[in-house]
Amino acid sequence: MAIRRMDNVLIVVEDMDAVIAFFVELGMVLEGRGSVEGEWVERVIDVQGVRQEVAMLRIPNAPGAIELAKFYTPEVVRPEPKQAPANALGIRRIMFAVDDIDDVVARLRGHGAELVGTIEPYEQMFRLCYVRGPEGIIVGLAEEIGA
Repeated sequence: MAIRRMDNVLIVVEDMDAVIAFFVELGMVLEGRGSVEGEWVERVIDVQGVRQEVAMLRIPNAPGAIELAKFYTPEVVRPEPKQAPANALGIRRIMFAVDDIDDVVARLRGHGAELVGTIEPYEQMFRLCYVRGPEGIIVGLAEEIGA
């Protein structure tokens, strides 16, 4: 038995609209948005009293998605520190391949994003950078050189 695919990554957020706008600007498409609550979700995630809003964003014509969840109840648990460094345990970033890294960074800055470091070449194959978006979400961007 082998793994078949990775369907999505979940990000818990407070400002659903800002995070959706950020990922739409990146090039993803909002597939759906709605409420989730009840005993079935409580059993799946083992959290009681769940009332949340979820949104699914997909990459057009490619596999991969991001699911966003905003919890109304129970109250969210905040990690410390809020803007963890690159060597903190856990998921640190999501990487996307892009056509024009400079254009993407410029557009994301319009949504409050900031470069974490600088845009750097990697072995004459890629230009890479990390961008911190709304709520401290970090995305990596990779532009293939000569593509």
